[in-house]
Amino acid sequence: MNPDKIWLSSPHMGGNEKKYIESAFAENIVAPLGPNVTGFEYDLETFLQDGVHVAALSSGTAAIHLGLVLLGVQAGDEVLCQSMTFSASANPIMYLSAIPVFIDSEPDTWNICPQALEDAIKDRISKGKKPKAIIAVHLYGMPYKIDEIRTVAQKYEIPILEDSAEALGSTYKGQKCGTFGDVAALSFNGNKIITTSGGGALVTHNLSIKEKAVFLATQARDTAPYYQHSHIGYNYRLSNISAGIGRGQMEVLEQHIALRRDMHEFYRQVFKDFPEIEVFSEPDNDFYSNHWLTAITINAKKSGKTAEDLRQTLVKDNIESRPLWKPMHLQPVFGQYPYYGGTIASDLFSKGLCLPSGSNLTDNQKDRIKNSINGFLKDE
Repeated sequence: MNPDKIWLSSPHMGGNEKKYIESAFAENIVAPLGPNVTGFEYDLETFLQDGVHVAALSSGTAAIHLGLVLLGVQAGDEVLCQSMTFSASANPIMYLSAIPVFIDSEPDTWNICPQALEDAIKDRISKGKKPKAIIAVHLYGMPYKIDEIRTVAQKYEIPILEDSAEALGSTYKGQKCGTFGDVAALSFNGNKIITTSGGGALVTHNLSIKEKAVFLATQARDTAPYYQHSHIGYNYRLSNISAGIGRGQMEVLEQHIALRRDMHEFYRQVFKDFPEIEVFSEPDNDFYSNHWLTAITINAKKSGKTAEDLRQTLVKDNIESRPLWKPMHLQPVFGQYPYYGGTIASDLFSKGLCLPSGSNLTDNQKDRIKNSINGFLKDE
């Protein structure tokens, strides 16, 4: 009998989500406004600290889109974007008819390379096109090189949109990810460390930016007794029902972070005697990852096996794993746009794999994963 599938990262409810949802039904507040939305925003602000303001939105993609709008990005502007990321980091650039300029990764955090970033800025300026914004991503929960990227951004006076979709609970030098950018985006998609089923948030230190985000996210309706619009708006606000799920999830966020980090340590132990396989980990103590997903790289020359070989082995055992994000500059839809850097991102893609990392994996499921991997490692 084929055992139940083990998923890469499945939703994990804490128990009190129903309480907040039922209150919304009892009060008949199911629209994109209500006490759960306000409460969820407050919970996030309290967790992130650093004096931030949060606007709850329908998705992390919506947060990136609005973030670019609020940073003044318009048609024809260039936006520097980490190449190794999910397409949702880059797609909103195209929504605005702006031009993405993709940047390679560095090997320590797998995130945007400070040197390649500065090289790109210098070259774009020499071509008469100073970039309007930088999108930097905390890949798989690993903070990017905050200080180095900020130094470059400040040198050329280019704002940072911090894509913290995968990094709620991660920190750099003790400060929470999601609080470093001029604006930041969070995601609560079903596979994230906490979920609202779908959903996201825009984070800012400026209350007026939050208010502008909420205004744009609710169809940019002017203050009037009738429907009047002086700006293009969007239907991006999070619903009171979804926010209720989020409030319940916030109660277990710290537990979920601890459990994800436990999964990372689980894999470190599984692979400890196999130097040809590296478990993606923090480069030093300044970095603290939530380890939303644990990823590995396999040196095929040393092991004689590839990441794809392991993925296929896991598939046979009904265990989901996935290759690393395929870099944006290698995607058919983005292939014609500028790219700066070397082959770090593409090399990582060719040898990397994300392993099941959910906070709700049972001991039995962990044993199945370990046995499948051990079988793969011992099969010469």
